[in-house]
Amino acid sequence: MIIHYFRTVKDTELKIIPAQRNGVWVHAESPTEKEVRELVENLGLDENILEDAKDFFEVPRLEKAEGKTYFFTRYPYNEQTEDIDTAPLLIVVGEAFVLTMVMREIPQFESIFNGKTTVYTTQKTKLFIQLIEKITQSFERQLISLRRAVHRDRVKLRKIGNQEIVRFVNYEHKLNDMVAAVLPTNVALQHIAGGNYLEIREDDKEDINDLRIDNEQVVDSARTLLKTIQNVRSATESILANNLNNRIKTLTVLTILLTIPMVVSSLYGMNVPLPFAEHAYAFEYVVGLVVAAVALMVWYFKRNDWF
Repeated sequence: MIIHYFRTVKDTELKIIPAQRNGVWVHAESPTEKEVRELVENLGLDENILEDAKDFFEVPRLEKAEGKTYFFTRYPYNEQTEDIDTAPLLIVVGEAFVLTMVMREIPQFESIFNGKTTVYTTQKTKLFIQLIEKITQSFERQLISLRRAVHRDRVKLRKIGNQEIVRFVNYEHKLNDMVAAVLPTNVALQHIAGGNYLEIREDDKEDINDLRIDNEQVVDSARTLLKTIQNVRSATESILANNLNNRIKTLTVLTILLTIPMVVSSLYGMNVPLPFAEHAYAFEYVVGLVVAAVALMVWYFKRNDWF
């Protein structure tokens, strides 16, 4: 699906136009092979780079070919079929157009599409900055949600079970994907700010620097949260190991205590002459001996803090 958006500073709203013109924003979502060829022919794009954009695992990077800037980044996406939590986005800035190409829907741009966020497609650099800003904001929202979830599970540290451990693993996965997406994107933005890839005005440079600072904060916060998760997991492993040791210790003590009466009863079950065998109070003597031996072992274990 390919949609052409257009708006100048004189227009009151973002319009969908039927064909390409100067200052257009072309948005391609899950384009077919035919649509990709049309983009290549109509906009003079590099077909190999567009093919890279169809790779779901494409990493963020920056390229320039034939006067057009190709900016690859990733945005948060709840992918059900792939083991990754971000999806690729390609932004191409040409002399008279801006192209965005995604292989999945991109809810981060919904406020732009419905007119809640004002953009002017004829201002290419500002449009590019606004698009990246939407991606950064979505990472910030995801980070806030993950931080709340981690702290919510952390307060139940002593009661953490298999489900909580699986959730912590998923949190780590999301945070690692976030860092892997934002960090190289920020490096690419640094090159953009240099003015070698886009026409950058002074106010645009300030906006890009602010965007880079926001991205750096996202990366720093994600890494801090990763350390928190790792600390929680380490504490959980220590607690589980300690609980296991205590259970093994308890079972060992019970086994020893039960072994004493079993040994004595086994000895007095033999068909051979035994002490007190003919005595009237033999049973009481044997039981007393067993109780005394067990009591001695209990005293010994308590003295050595076995339980």
